Amino acid sequence: MFKKTILALLLSYAAATASAMPFSSQHALVFEEESGKVLLEKDAHAVVPIASLTKLMTAMVVLDAKQDMNEQISIEESDVDVLKHSSSRVPVGVVLARATVLQLALMSSDNRAAAALARTYPGGKPAFVAAVREKINTLGMHDTVIEEPTGLSPHNRSSAADLLKMATAASYYPEISRITTESGDLIDINGRPTQYRNTNRLVGRDGWDILLSKTGFTHEAGRCLIMRMQSAGKHVVMVLLNAQESAQRLMDAENVRRYISGEPMLAARAPVHTVSRKARGHRGGIVLVKSKSRTHAHSQPKIHKKRRTV
Repeated sequence: MFKKTILALLLSYAAATASAMPFSSQHALVFEEESGKVLLEKDAHAVVPIASLTKLMTAMVVLDAKQDMNEQISIEESDVDVLKHSSSRVPVGVVLARATVLQLALMSSDNRAAAALARTYPGGKPAFVAAVREKINTLGMHDTVIEEPTGLSPHNRSSAADLLKMATAASYYPEISRITTESGDLIDINGRPTQYRNTNRLVGRDGWDILLSKTGFTHEAGRCLIMRMQSAGKHVVMVLLNAQESAQRLMDAENVRRYISGEPMLAARAPVHTVSRKARGHRGGIVLVKSKSRTHAHSQPKIHKKRRTV
């Protein structure tokens, strides 16, 4: 199934009837696994910063190395973000199992945790970056450059089309699927239980069957989201890039779910600027395949306005 899905992604996308749909994300791609069709596409080949979506690649490379996940590793001063000075609730000096560090990097998108995973990779960070480059080539992600493990660097860049390949590959790692769909967990930090939560507030919410998730945010990348989910009996991978606000990102995700299940969509909060797509022979905007499935409506997601770099 994995090879079949990746092959389908490497080939030209299948699309049918085109229509318009209000979206705030500047780049979007929604892929239905069963049919191998793109249900939605908006400027999906533009190469842009990807923020903490990077951490899905970090996790795959770390797991590929088959290191001892019970090994205790420490968070060091060199793991602290000096590029954007982002906040972290993982203190320098704490010692945690590698599995817990991976959990913090994926679920709560902690940058120190991701940096520690790369630092403790066999051969150190240079070997980690080389392994990332090899993984990118293996997945055929020709639009992608990843220079560091956190996504804080604006030089970590990709397209929605490439990130669809990355998300599909990541979904075949049970550890990644499990961790990224945890709504939260109590983790012992220096003998004190500390609550960490998933940065995607849709995880665990009624009406959502999420199978993989990762958020991202920097000022350069905007609000980003990758999700694999099941809706109306379909398995769908969603990539949303560069929404201006968390509320817009959540509304875009909600509209994808509503479209797939045949429910009325929510009105966009802000106008969407279309982008020319000469290579595909159509004007900018969104390409959709109309779904005939219908289910009962679910509640609109709550809006969280807290801003942080993840």
